[in-house]
Amino acid sequence: MMIAVDNVSMRLRAGHQEVTILDSVSFYVPAKQIVAIVGPSGSGKSTLLGLVAGLDKPTAGSIRLNGQEITAWSEAAMTEFRRRHIGYVFQAYHLIPTLTALENVALPLELSGDPRALSRAQELLHQVGLADRAGHYPVQLSGGEQQRVAVARAFACYPPILLADEPTGNLDSVTGQMVIDLLLALNHDHGSTLLLVTHDTQLAERAERMIAMRDGKVVSDTAPVLPE
Repeated sequence: MMIAVDNVSMRLRAGHQEVTILDSVSFYVPAKQIVAIVGPSGSGKSTLLGLVAGLDKPTAGSIRLNGQEITAWSEAAMTEFRRRHIGYVFQAYHLIPTLTALENVALPLELSGDPRALSRAQELLHQVGLADRAGHYPVQLSGGEQQRVAVARAFACYPPILLADEPTGNLDSVTGQMVIDLLLALNHDHGSTLLLVTHDTQLAERAERMIAMRDGKVVSDTAPVLPE
């Protein structure tokens, strides 16, 4: 599923001042491409990812997912689209503390009405190497294990778009490398379009394309040159 961001700006009020978070950002991501968005803290990367997910609306510009303009949709319509088509990996994991690892992964499958939710969730936990931790609650898991559960949950419905916000940001280098390998393997197996926000140079260098941001603007884009 393709992603098209066209002249997107995001401005917020801070007291009597207006702060520009994003300033006329544009780029196009074809289906199945792996793209890393990099840049210093405060450059607007995470805000941009949230806009692509429809978690917020831009001040100006448009965002199209598979040709559909999402910025004018109602919250209910966006929620339904996101449930079926977008997986999101948060830096802080955002697992539900009262649910086990298995139940966290099964939740999006249950919400979509999949009768095999629990067995599918067990298969996904096996894929991320956590089959033996299915009955554990988030507090009983290490940070790396929680992030792997979060990745499995994001992939539960095999979404055509996967968004990941600093997926290795809270992990040590060895565990971070494991999560990188996992994301890329799942992308390869299921063909999701993968958009990553990261400070991790190892992760960024393994993407097919790197978009660099600074002060709310795209300052470079290493997209491959397409034949005419």
